[in-house]
Amino acid sequence: MTITTPSISAVLSELRREGKLAFIPFITAGDPNLPATQSLIRLLAACGSDLIEIGFPYSDPIADGPVIQASYTRALHQKLTVNQIFACVEELRSDTLPPLVAMVSYAIIFRHGTSLFIEQAKQAGFSGFIVPDLPTDEAAELAPLMQSAGLDLIQLIAPTTSAERASHIIDHSSGFIYCIAVAGITGAREKISEGLIEQLRTLKTQTEIPLAVGFGISRPEHIQPLRDVADGVIVGSAIVRYLEQVAEGRSTLETALEELREYVTQMIAAAHGGGNQAMSHE
Repeated sequence: MTITTPSISAVLSELRREGKLAFIPFITAGDPNLPATQSLIRLLAACGSDLIEIGFPYSDPIADGPVIQASYTRALHQKLTVNQIFACVEELRSDTLPPLVAMVSYAIIFRHGTSLFIEQAKQAGFSGFIVPDLPTDEAAELAPLMQSAGLDLIQLIAPTTSAERASHIIDHSSGFIYCIAVAGITGAREKISEGLIEQLRTLKTQTEIPLAVGFGISRPEHIQPLRDVADGVIVGSAIVRYLEQVAEGRSTLETALEELREYVTQMIAAAHGGGNQAMSHE
């Protein structure tokens, strides 16, 4: 039996009404292997993650730091294919999961065939794509194709994005906008910058589309400053590190998942604004 998953906008709108930030973990498909990816998705869902972002490994990622790049390399060494990722995710259609979002290079979509990729992603259970290297012209073409399939195109706005470019991105985005916390690559950071807070305040005046912040979010204390200016937080490198231990033989999958459960529960409690709410979607 296939479970009906709420839309990204429905999930984020409900959280906004409740005064909560969405917690959005990122994982790499196939790291350390696809069965582990399924276990990880189930764990993140059981903990109460509001969305789950799944990275499609790519040999030349645009903005990913060394932790995520290494995870992509580990997955690609297994000769992982797009079809295998779709099959892995589709096997979870009978589970109760939050919306799933593919982080995928436009080069992968184009090479696979845009229409086919969209069709297979929809069938597998994805609710939207984040396409970090999507050129402006292609965004205008891809957005309506995805919209007709009921999928969201989530685009990125960086600290260096011009006002004109940001306006164009907003026009071709849905679900949420991925706001990059710092100029540079993914990876843990010490604190949230004032420049980011100001940019988020400005974006809030320009669009009703929810804003989710990623790149460098790794601790509960990173979340509090974002509470009044963002709608969600994305955590990637800090989560991928737990699977890195498994891939390198420094931990078992069972131990890594248990440690990850504790970490994710703390982060969800911070995002949702209270410890008693951390397991609200279980």
